[in-house]
Amino acid sequence: MIPESMVQAYERDGVIIVPEVLDTDTLQRVRNVIAELVAGAADVTEHTDVYDLEPGHTPETPRVRRIKTPHKVHPIFDEMVRSQPVVEILAQLLGPGLRLHGSKLNMKSAQYGSPVEWHQDWAFYPHTNDDILAIGVLLDDCDLENGPMLVTPGTHIGNGMWNHHGEDGCFAGLIDPDQIQDEIKRAVPCMGKAGSMSFHHVRALHGSAMNTSNRPRNLLLYEVAASDAWPLAGVKDFEEFDSRLLAGPSVITPRLTDVPVRMPLPPPKRQGSIYETQSAAKKSYFTRAA
Repeated sequence: MIPESMVQAYERDGVIIVPEVLDTDTLQRVRNVIAELVAGAADVTEHTDVYDLEPGHTPETPRVRRIKTPHKVHPIFDEMVRSQPVVEILAQLLGPGLRLHGSKLNMKSAQYGSPVEWHQDWAFYPHTNDDILAIGVLLDDCDLENGPMLVTPGTHIGNGMWNHHGEDGCFAGLIDPDQIQDEIKRAVPCMGKAGSMSFHHVRALHGSAMNTSNRPRNLLLYEVAASDAWPLAGVKDFEEFDSRLLAGPSVITPRLTDVPVRMPLPPPKRQGSIYETQSAAKKSYFTRAA
């Protein structure tokens, strides 16, 4: 459980950091699994359903920038999001009915971990209401040097919905940085000790720079929605949809609220992870590795 002051801070700012939710034993177990997964990337030469590779990846020197849907890759990641401490915090922020929307493990390796350009998660998966957030599980100590996630407080409130489409009219997965200079200046870093978790609203503006330190910064992300928030792109497999319930009964009556919506269509020319989608943009904000 978190204090009411933290709940109020989330409602006001759209982001909070809860210190050291994970214990050291769980952290070590997760790190061991990640090390095995990265070692396994030596067997692949291009992106797969599991691996999104960094530029410069080779079998001799595996470089992984993302593990896709880790809750389907290894049971420890599913176990973590369903743990009692996490579900209790989520219930305080979103209500008693909860559904996992998706997961990913962004791996910012030392000296080259790829940046993520400024965006709102809402642009990628709009729902019937926006009682949706992302959990950022810090698997390493995180400070300004190793590429923390940056979030601009208050950008989740009102009718704020930035254009994430490119000049070609296709979804680009990022915002033209010239349009958000004031918001970028107000962004705050989500930093803390390993085991801490950030919680940011689906419409909160955020991004992250390249990791310029000699330390890794692995961030495990879970997207979680109130169970009565239904994706506007539709539900292809209802049984699978309900298998992702974290708390509460099955819901077949979506809750509709007045939220700004812009569908991520037409699809991007380069499809895949957010890194692939954003790579086609003519403008970027963050420096990238050579």
